[in-house]
Amino acid sequence: MKKVRVQDAVGMVLCHDITKIVPGEFKGVAFKKGHIIQEEDVEKLLDLGKANIYVWESQEGQLHEDEAAIRLARAVAKNGLELTEPKEGKVNLHAAQEGLLKINVGLLEEINSIDQIVVATLHTNQVVPKGQLVASCRVVPLVIDEEKIEQVEKICASTRGIIEIKPVKKVKAGLVTTGGEIFSGRKKDAFGPVIKAKLENLGSELVKQVFVPDDVTKITKAILDLKAEGMELILTTGGMSVDPDDLTPSGIRATGAKIEAYGAPVLPGSMFLLAYLDNIPILGLPGCVMYNKTTIFDLVLPRVLAGEVITRSDLVKLGHGGLCLNCQTCTFPHCHFGKEGK
Repeated sequence: MKKVRVQDAVGMVLCHDITKIVPGEFKGVAFKKGHIIQEEDVEKLLDLGKANIYVWESQEGQLHEDEAAIRLARAVAKNGLELTEPKEGKVNLHAAQEGLLKINVGLLEEINSIDQIVVATLHTNQVVPKGQLVASCRVVPLVIDEEKIEQVEKICASTRGIIEIKPVKKVKAGLVTTGGEIFSGRKKDAFGPVIKAKLENLGSELVKQVFVPDDVTKITKAILDLKAEGMELILTTGGMSVDPDDLTPSGIRATGAKIEAYGAPVLPGSMFLLAYLDNIPILGLPGCVMYNKTTIFDLVLPRVLAGEVITRSDLVKLGHGGLCLNCQTCTFPHCHFGKEGK
């Protein structure tokens, strides 16, 4: 910082807030730190009793907080984001489109481990609307060593950013509903409407629902028929527990699909099955999807629709934060559910 006469400060950057007080009417900040002094500001500053002010004196190898925040935001931003102009030394990142928020949590922690660097974000793996604030970037001091920003830029260079919004694809989905009681008409299906609504909420379509009894051969044939009909996502409901009549996992396995996981550390949703048949995801949905408002299906479906290939390891990570409290008023995704660690 250096001290200068107000008349000589035009074009310079203010290093401190300047307060304005009108007794009984107003007390607040008239000029914020970081403000670039304009010609018309001179008289106002003199009226406030400021003959001299502190301004930032540019030095090689140092950056003002606004420039640092801009470079920081540009480094961490990947795809599908809009950056604001710096305000009070901070640059915000907003979703430029609706989609799945993805954050490289490991690299985010590495960046925030650099002294005086601040990148705060929402949790990864949640669907956000267009315009949603997803991250904010700033540095702690008014002036920071450029070397620290260069460290961030180097970390982000290999991945071309660490924060992005992945578009959620619109897919054609098929549903196989198993169970002798449903197939025979003794009981009305309650899965279909729930699955249809959740798919449509993310822009996809339930094209066809097939009802089959608890028979491995018929379950297998139904899945293969849906694949042959061009379904890009196949869902199964019913028959996912360990009862003698629950044969859906066996029917999925008999298609030749690769079973990635049967069971997940998420409640509700522990009897979830994930498989791939020639790159077509098959999701075996447990009974809780029918009657619980939020389940493992709500955590996995957006990631599948964003084109991610989910692995067993991905499901294992859901255990941290995978316990839903079944709150009377559900606020998902604005709650802890599904907010796993690294």
